Amino acid sequence: MAGILNIQLEPILGDKEKNIQKVSNFIEKYSDKKLDLIVLSEFFSTGVHQESFVNVPEDTKGGIVVEKLSEIAKKYRTNIVCGTVIEKDGDKLYNTSFVLDRNGKIVGKYRKIHLFKFFGGNEDKYTTPGNLPPLVVELDFAKVGVSVCFDIKYPLLYKSLIKMGAEIIVSPSAWIKLTSLTSKEKEDMTQCWRSLNITRASESLVYFVTSNLAGRPSEALYSIGNSMITNPFGIVESLQGEKESADYKDIDLKTVRELKHSVPVAFID
Repeated sequence: MAGILNIQLEPILGDKEKNIQKVSNFIEKYSDKKLDLIVLSEFFSTGVHQESFVNVPEDTKGGIVVEKLSEIAKKYRTNIVCGTVIEKDGDKLYNTSFVLDRNGKIVGKYRKIHLFKFFGGNEDKYTTPGNLPPLVVELDFAKVGVSVCFDIKYPLLYKSLIKMGAEIIVSPSAWIKLTSLTSKEKEDMTQCWRSLNITRASESLVYFVTSNLAGRPSEALYSIGNSMITNPFGIVESLQGEKESADYKDIDLKTVRELKHSVPVAFID
């Protein structure tokens, strides 16, 4: 069995120090558990408002955010998927997820490929699509593939990740709704989000872990929360609400490994 702590943060816009402290407080509450992997949300340290995340980019090693999370990884002897930060490389900005091992070492980074530029989204106005190959990191307990938010709409990315041996796929996210939607429209969008999580887990035969933001980045928008851990049969083992929270779950990787041999979907076109 492996232990996953999924942290769904409601960020204080632009305040990295306080947001990282909130993460640390949640981890401390679960420090008596077997912490094999901690997953944080997209933009967890800044929020999604353009003034809070664009104007404070980090360097190619993740800057102060990854530096502080590295200290936390070492303190609690845990692997961490560091949500995302805006990474500056030359004259370009990327929405990047860093992965740390239990020694606080960066063992991988993934620059979000599929930017949210539809339905009024303008992420491509601020950041550049990643052109790195898909990322699967071999941690000390599992092979973990990394995706980010809107990537969930692109199944061929996940096909690549399972071909590379991923047993768990994580997706730091900031899935957002308009506050102007009707109640039914809001519920339909939430159901769509849940369905995508279930589909990505069951079609790939992996544990699929999404850490989504909570809260309202502006008067017009709010983050839906609903962070999830879904098993390879498409059964939701953890579903958080819309408020800031954390949830811990023991997962059985033996099931994933058995399925990879008995139902080899990675090698079926």
